Amino acid sequence: MKKLPHTYVIIFALIILAAICTWIVPNGVGQSWQVFSAFFKGFQKTPAIIVFILIIGGAFWILNDTKAIDYGVSRFIVYSAKLEKNKFISCIGADNLFIVLIMIMFSLFGAIFGMSEETIAFAAIFVPLAIKMGYDSIVGICMCFLAAGLGFAGCLLNPFTLGIAQDIADIKMFSGLQYRLFIWAIITFVGISFVLYYANRIKRNPKLSPMYELDRYWREKATQNIEEQSFNGKVAKRELLILFLVIVSLIVGVTVFEWGFTQIAALFFFMAIACGVAAKKDANEIAQLFIAGCKDMLSAAMVVGLASGIIVILEDGKVIDYLLKEISLSLSDSNKLSSLSLMYVFQTLMNALITSGTAKAAMLMPIFRDISNMVGLSLQSTVTAFHIGDGFTNLITPTSGVLIAVLGVARIPYVKWVKFIWKFILAMVVLGWLLLLPTIFFSLPDF
Repeated sequence: MKKLPHTYVIIFALIILAAICTWIVPNGVGQSWQVFSAFFKGFQKTPAIIVFILIIGGAFWILNDTKAIDYGVSRFIVYSAKLEKNKFISCIGADNLFIVLIMIMFSLFGAIFGMSEETIAFAAIFVPLAIKMGYDSIVGICMCFLAAGLGFAGCLLNPFTLGIAQDIADIKMFSGLQYRLFIWAIITFVGISFVLYYANRIKRNPKLSPMYELDRYWREKATQNIEEQSFNGKVAKRELLILFLVIVSLIVGVTVFEWGFTQIAALFFFMAIACGVAAKKDANEIAQLFIAGCKDMLSAAMVVGLASGIIVILEDGKVIDYLLKEISLSLSDSNKLSSLSLMYVFQTLMNALITSGTAKAAMLMPIFRDISNMVGLSLQSTVTAFHIGDGFTNLITPTSGVLIAVLGVARIPYVKWVKFIWKFILAMVVLGWLLLLPTIFFSLPDF
């Protein structure tokens, strides 16, 4: 069997490719030896994500020390078995119902307040849960990260993309909600259907999973002997209560108080100490366990810095500046349909270079706004093309620090993820374009 290239090898190859582009594009600033400093500059560009991953690793290592998550998942599976006795639930399947409800919740989080980075923390919860339920690590990631990404594309009230884009376009903020709700529902339905199909296929035959061999790490952690779990049962219950309170605090914090990395990292650092105290560990033991967890996540943290190096090369080499200029020139002589289609394609491709929705809104929307006015295209249609295009490719591009971090936490190689997701992403991009057509050919509220 042909050996797949390591994630580090793939990303460094992309850094070299980015450097080559700086020598090709007109007025580019050629990058040469800078490919070796890109790793360092990438760390400087994304310190918050890197430190956040290390804190998450330390916190969950302490939590896992007493098998609290294993205990909780075991209780959940027992409860699910009881639910199967209900005729309605047995027709759907308790596990299927759980996946549907969780994905709807995270899709709403992505659509309403742009959940993205926060899914890194949830990956550490849902991956072992998925493994214990008989699925694989990919299903665990899909329940939180993929669902939030789909909601991000649907974009109901996200102030960071929709709000800024509409403000730049000088139209009423959060207007056009009726049709966006339809877009969100279609995208979420298709995404959930895809995950349910894959999840049930894997449950019937676990060896069909591309992660079957690599998920041995999670399966070994999940299959602790019963005596050990029974011995730590009281501690596990206390730590599960702490975890539950932390999750509730996290949801309230990001939805109501607009928490960022600093507040979320502080919350999980508190969880680390609280779990250690609940397990009756002394200060030295807590510190040692926390450091062990940080070491376990070091590779995931480092790959985020390396991936950010791609953007550093493209920015320093003026490749992004050149592409923005070409976008403006390409769209200036188009009609309504071709203009909207080209905006959508450019936005979709731009995700590979700029992963921040806010940054893309600030850079692209002034260009899109002027061209829309020039060709007589509805600005609401333009904003819709922007936010749909801002979602899907973030789920596959290696320059996304959040994607690389989530895959690192789940121990999923980037190549494996691409092999699993690329056809779905392609289908969603086409679906997104089809959902744009009614904004041109039909009279929609606020469009």
